Amino acid sequence: MKSIVNIILIVLCASYSSCGQTNTNKKANATKSLSFPIQKSEAEWRKVLSPIAFDVMVKRGTEPPFRNPYNDNHEKGIYVSAATGEPLFSSDDKFESGSGWPSFTKAIKAGVITIVTDNSHGMIRDEVIETKTGLHLGHVFDDGPRDKGGKRYCMNSAALKFIKK
Repeated sequence: MKSIVNIILIVLCASYSSCGQTNTNKKANATKSLSFPIQKSEAEWRKVLSPIAFDVMVKRGTEPPFRNPYNDNHEKGIYVSAATGEPLFSSDDKFESGSGWPSFTKAIKAGVITIVTDNSHGMIRDEVIETKTGLHLGHVFDDGPRDKGGKRYCMNSAALKFIKK
């Protein structure tokens, strides 16, 4: 029984760290040299975003795995930025990764997301940001479905809004 509990704890920790990160007030170093067409102060973003979306997108936090609105969403439609309404991902490219966050094989079109290096928390990861704002969406990994390019865009539901077809 003890070994089963240990295995479950290891799986949960690995899953949480696969997309998650703790809150930080620092932007990723790579975004400092980029410029974004839409720039707002934290106070302005607070007026536009829900508290969880602000924490995820502006403060580069994460939401809990498996307890977010779009992980188990199987409806057809598109996922847009919670900040701008820009279409980012399609349900046609969503897949079950088992990570606890909505995962996609690609963006809806080229140029809507940008990949930057995230060196936070003693790890080197590829962070996904919205090209128009520089706001945090999630991370991308090379463990997605091989037949669809091998990428797993692991996104925070709080950074997205779903528009049903």
